[in-house]
Amino acid sequence: MHQAQPVKPIAPLRTSLIRAGLALAVIACGLSLRWYGFPLGLPAFVVKYGGSLLWATMVFLLVGVLLPRLSRARIAAIAMAIAVVVEFSRLVHMPWLDAFRLTTAGALLLGRIFSLWNLAAYAIGIAFGV
Repeated sequence: MHQAQPVKPIAPLRTSLIRAGLALAVIACGLSLRWYGFPLGLPAFVVKYGGSLLWATMVFLLVGVLLPRLSRARIAAIAMAIAVVVEFSRLVHMPWLDAFRLTTAGALLLGRIFSLWNLAAYAIGIAFGV
């Protein structure tokens, strides 16, 4: 009698590697949009909210890298929770946090200005990731 096949550990590894590669591609697109969007004449709306959309897609993919066995719906819920916390953290002002937000890394990771519109962009970006 045959026993049930064990879950292959290679499947989550392969999924994580694919998601990591996609996350790197999304990061490259986001940085390109941020650096070259205005010089190419793209509207501010596209640069601002396109960057937010891509940031949320990256968060979705990175959560998927770290938790490859979760369903896409759960990954999306975690990614949205992270996005909401990051957006609302912009309302918190401490000298060290504000100083970090003024750096390039801080601006790219946490942003600088609170906007409820970003939450809509994040939701669209996460849906895109799903």
